[in-house]
Amino acid sequence: QVQLVESGGGLVQPGGSLRLSCVGSGMIFSINTMGWYRQAPGKQRELVARISGSGTTVYADSVKGRFTISRDNAKNTVYLQMNSLIPEDTAVYYCNYWMYWGRGTQVTVSS
Repeated sequence: QVQLVESGGGLVQPGGSLRLSCVGSGMIFSINTMGWYRQAPGKQRELVARISGSGTTVYADSVKGRFTISRDNAKNTVYLQMNSLIPEDTAVYYCNYWMYWGRGTQVTVSS
């Protein structure tokens, strides 16, 4: 069965950086589009970024220029490098593949 396991969240000050990781199993990782979503309290889950099997990327306008999605197919891992974090980035971040979701990792940006 498909499993997605996120890691790397935490508490960071505004302007700081974090790198999230998501390891996938039970799937042919290298050919599939992988995505990062986030959900803040009281808000709907929203797309942050996604990357296709060929490496094509899409970003939400709110994170363009600050976040970078990448993948290492040899490790079945997708990353989200988050720089210049702002309080509005505070949310639970979820890894996604098709209909499957990880359990999420909390990112809190606060001084």
